[in-house]
Amino acid sequence: MMDIRLLGLVAAALPLAACAASDAPAESTPPPPAEMTCNADAGASFVGQTATPDLGGAIVKATGARTLRWGPPRSAMTMDYRQDRVNVMYDDAYKITQVTCG
Repeated sequence: MMDIRLLGLVAAALPLAACAASDAPAESTPPPPAEMTCNADAGASFVGQTATPDLGGAIVKATGARTLRWGPPRSAMTMDYRQDRVNVMYDDAYKITQVTCG
């Protein structure tokens, strides 16, 4: 009989131990810095040019960004900021109107 009570006590204590372990504060480690940071000033010279895939690659290279996001006219874009992304907005004629980072 004693073994069954002991087993019951251990079984009841395990969920409590799991809760206590999950309540412990996690170590706060800063996120690693982005390998590449976008420089929008380097993309200013592309404003007025026609948006093409090749030009997009040149903009990524010139700005030092890791990723490219095209911004078509009248489109919704997320507001999340990414320091390694270049945004290229263009008009209905595919002329680049703005180059930003984020």
